[in-house]
Amino acid sequence: MGPALQKLLEIGGAPFLPEGSDSTSAALNRFGQIGASIASVLKQKNGFFCFDSALRFFPSVTMESSWGISDWNKHDLWKADYNGLADDVFCFAEDLFGQQFAVFEGEIGTFEPETGNVEILASSLEQWASRILDDHNFMTGYSLGREWQLNHGGLHPRHRLMAKQPFVLGGEYSAANLASMDSLRMMKTLGNLARQIHDLPNGAQIRFKVG
Repeated sequence: MGPALQKLLEIGGAPFLPEGSDSTSAALNRFGQIGASIASVLKQKNGFFCFDSALRFFPSVTMESSWGISDWNKHDLWKADYNGLADDVFCFAEDLFGQQFAVFEGEIGTFEPETGNVEILASSLEQWASRILDDHNFMTGYSLGREWQLNHGGLHPRHRLMAKQPFVLGGEYSAANLASMDSLRMMKTLGNLARQIHDLPNGAQIRFKVG
């Protein structure tokens, strides 16, 4: 394990699951070295928060405070709400706003929940960890999360912060524009938004409603 991944593990919080718990997933085998690196992280720390819970690294199995990596990637959980946009990403971590860090076409990228777009970040998990450490505020939403939690209290472990007015629709990156929401509900809600705006021209009208 490289120094960036090791540093991320050191500064991360307590593992979601205790040492010795199942930390392997057959779903990781098909991702080669990246999958092996994710498995190695889970063996050392089976799921954890970092940067005041702005970054979540999913544990191997679902528990009270977090979805597990295999369950989170099941098509019928939330990916189906993206109508194909999320079918080719395998998510292993997420930021404060539900942006997914995912394996995509042999590399690591971000899956943007408001649009369904994927942007490549790194060619290895070590390089991904280095990107996170180099600019953790931008990459995870740390400062906004800290401001929001100072005003509202600690974020529920199953929740992320969703923009009341979506960022893609001109919403501000401010604590006042954020609301705590169950992560699954948020992804399904934003899947509806992403379906509507995908490939639409600028200025097209859409309907967005949080149920």
